[in-house]
Amino acid sequence: MARQIFATKSIDKLISDSERPEHALKKSLGPLSLTALGVGIVIGSGIFTVIGTAIGGNPATKATWSESPVIDLVWGALHHTSGIVAGRPGAGPALVISLVLVALVCALTGLCYAELASMIPIAGSAYTYSYAVLGELIAWIIGWDLILEYAFANMSVSVGFASHLVNALDWFNIHLDPKWLEPTYLPLGAQDLAGKDIFAPGIHYGFDIPAFLIVLIITILLVRGIRESASTNNIMVLIKIGAILTFVFFGLSFIHPANYHPFAPTGMGGILAGGSIIFFTYIGFDAVSTASEECRKPQRDVPFGIIATLIVCTILYIGVAATLTGMVPWQSVAGDGAPVVNALQRVSLTAGAHRLHWVRLAVLFGAILGMISSILVGQYGQARIWFAMSRDRMLPDKFSSIHPRFRTPAFATWVAGILVAIPAGLFDVGTLAEMSNIGTLFAFVLVSIGVIVLRYKDPSRHRGFRVPFGPIIPILSVFFCILLMAGLPARTWLRFFVWLIIGLFVYYFYSRKRSEFYKP
Repeated sequence: MARQIFATKSIDKLISDSERPEHALKKSLGPLSLTALGVGIVIGSGIFTVIGTAIGGNPATKATWSESPVIDLVWGALHHTSGIVAGRPGAGPALVISLVLVALVCALTGLCYAELASMIPIAGSAYTYSYAVLGELIAWIIGWDLILEYAFANMSVSVGFASHLVNALDWFNIHLDPKWLEPTYLPLGAQDLAGKDIFAPGIHYGFDIPAFLIVLIITILLVRGIRESASTNNIMVLIKIGAILTFVFFGLSFIHPANYHPFAPTGMGGILAGGSIIFFTYIGFDAVSTASEECRKPQRDVPFGIIATLIVCTILYIGVAATLTGMVPWQSVAGDGAPVVNALQRVSLTAGAHRLHWVRLAVLFGAILGMISSILVGQYGQARIWFAMSRDRMLPDKFSSIHPRFRTPAFATWVAGILVAIPAGLFDVGTLAEMSNIGTLFAFVLVSIGVIVLRYKDPSRHRGFRVPFGPIIPILSVFFCILLMAGLPARTWLRFFVWLIIGLFVYYFYSRKRSEFYKP
């Protein structure tokens, strides 16, 4: 048992297994498509949806330990206080500082991803890297974690898509029954623009049908093939970048400096919490490395795609955050699944701002396409994790079966789609984003550790890209990722540990007995 859980797979064997005809994926991606995949998920999932909950937080009237960020609890214990706060604090206008911190961490982690992806161009990303470096048990844990990470990220974006679709219908004066347009569970309730309650906080009778349907439609597209999906994604990414630039350009004229005061209303705790919430959107790094097996020249193109994704997305995020918090009070975007377009709608009702009515339509169009491209890339990445784990016999063989015509993991894609679509109709964006964040940060920690270990275990292996400054950058990446994890609520940590414990049971009673390293 001890030998098995620490057993690692040869990198050469991983590559040769991926080239077997029954499991081989079609190689059709270049550097621009890889960059578009990364940008597609990063700016789609956060810049139009989660940025609101990062700025406004998740307010609560009652202080509980489960809702309090871990860093506040630790800080309180060190100073002999409870450290309990009421809800998760928002960063307010200081989200731009959160984004600088996130960019720093992502730069460190992105370099680590680039080195491993250039060495191990296999579907599965952090899961495959861990199997080659840290052993079977750690690989299983990170694979199980990535399933959680991708699933919850896509659920939150699907809810955001539904909010934007409702906003678009409102622009055309089409009003449908709200109980079929909002998640079943709404911890902050739902209000109209006048602040009137549509639904009280808690559970209500209803289901978010648009969030459910968009996941199923994208699943069908992904089953048909990554080349077709990537071409569609490239177009959508260009359109949503145009929408973001339109928002920033027109929004600058309606910034009120008073909205920037206080700049950091909840202090360092809010800045860390805001960064922690927005961080999950950078799962795009993982999606780029997951696509390496379908890349024509992975040693060159994957590092390019990861680094280009970071640069483009950081610039766009900071621009939107600074514009949004200048246009409307930061508290007004808390719990909002469509904060950018709703801010435009609020400001367009003021004197001299009627032109924003048309800007809102343009941004809505780009945002909706942004949601679609983000879900597309996320579902693509999640299906490849199922596929890679099945190919290693960690999951049933059916998940690694390839469609005879489209050469895609059709069964894994369908399962991933169904498991995301149903919860997307049930839960709100803030709850879903918190769960995805801790999974993303945990994956980044293991990838960074993997670089250090592989430098020691296999220093002579060719690396298409090499992280500079020896172990310093991977160590800093681990430190900052753990710091951001500390900004998440205690309940998120608890749910994460429960998920990992369930995974360990699955591994012990099923997966380890199917492994090639198992000896009865």
